[in-house]
Amino acid sequence: QVQLVESGGGWVQAGGSLRLSCAASGRTLSSYHMAWFRQAPGKERDFVAALSRGGGSTYYLNSVKGRLTISRDNAKNAVLLQMNSLKPEDTAVYYCAGNTRVGFSSRAVDYNYWGQGTQVTVSS
Repeated sequence: QVQLVESGGGWVQAGGSLRLSCAASGRTLSSYHMAWFRQAPGKERDFVAALSRGGGSTYYLNSVKGRLTISRDNAKNAVLLQMNSLKPEDTAVYYCAGNTRVGFSSRAVDYNYWGQGTQVTVSS
């Protein structure tokens, strides 16, 4: 069983950048389809980006395309989310998630491993 721990969140002004990291222990992340989700206060958890197990395919929420990039750091057994040109509407708790059952997916219900989340706050 894999354990996921997110880091890299914080406060940034609009237009700034952050890089989130999702570090894994217990299993090698290259065996998992991975994704990032986010949840703003009072809202449901939303899909942000997904990365296939082999790393050859990515999928993004339309509103983050061109600004956020999901990738793997196999040397560190981690998945990254590079966040550029941040907007106040990006403010949320960001969660990484992994699955080996369903495959490449944007649905939260398809992911069976979750981190605890990291807060991202973007001020205007």
